[in-house]
Amino acid sequence: MIVSSKLIDVALEGNELLIKAYKLVESDPEIQALWYMANIMAVTRLKYNDHGPMHAKIAAGTALYLYKLLRSAGVESTIVKDGVIDKDEYAWLVPLLGGLLHDIGNSIHRDAHEKTGALLAKPILDRILRKIIKDKYTRIKIRQEIMHAIHCTSYDVDCLTIEAGCVKVGDGLDMAEGRARIPYKLGGVTIHSVSALSISRVEIQPSDKRPIRINIYMNEKAGLFQVDHVLMPKLRTTPLQNYIEVYAIIDNMYLKSYP
Repeated sequence: MIVSSKLIDVALEGNELLIKAYKLVESDPEIQALWYMANIMAVTRLKYNDHGPMHAKIAAGTALYLYKLLRSAGVESTIVKDGVIDKDEYAWLVPLLGGLLHDIGNSIHRDAHEKTGALLAKPILDRILRKIIKDKYTRIKIRQEIMHAIHCTSYDVDCLTIEAGCVKVGDGLDMAEGRARIPYKLGGVTIHSVSALSISRVEIQPSDKRPIRINIYMNEKAGLFQVDHVLMPKLRTTPLQNYIEVYAIIDNMYLKSYP
């Protein structure tokens, strides 16, 4: 499965709860405005790459797909295991809504946007979850798990759940064709921009060795910078690090594997 904006449709297919949640997000004017302002701050003012609605949908679709592969391989939901919820279906809301809302803090400033984004998400999540989960106690617990996922997308914060880990890794995998998750100045020639443009596509698939295999195809060795300095630091601060193998590939030759 190729990481792209189309992945969200694949990840949502057949799940009425997630489809309803996604439609609520899509139709919410505050979320639309925050996505727009995230790109005003990141792209227009800071001259960084995309951090708006397209990235949000790619991150959410990728997070959900990662979660689907993990659960299909028998990996248990942290939220269910820890007794936060009884209904497994609600756990899937964390990668979806966490992925969609993880960058809204950029609407204020790039600085500490993960922390501010988690706080900004609280009233939004209250509004959305009220329409899909009847029990208030359950809604609050799911809300906190989603806020945890948003907060933990920061490089220096450890994810404490599988669900949050999927959001963090899903964020990091939006790196093909210049969509690097280390912001770089648009039009500038630096290791960040050169390496970002070196990644041609990212694929996710099941694996015999581990539940998930990620193939990162690049046209220049400079693309390794994105893997070493973007994806792997994110992956290593999540519970997913023991479930994923990563391969960097150039001209159909394996350049490097992780771990």
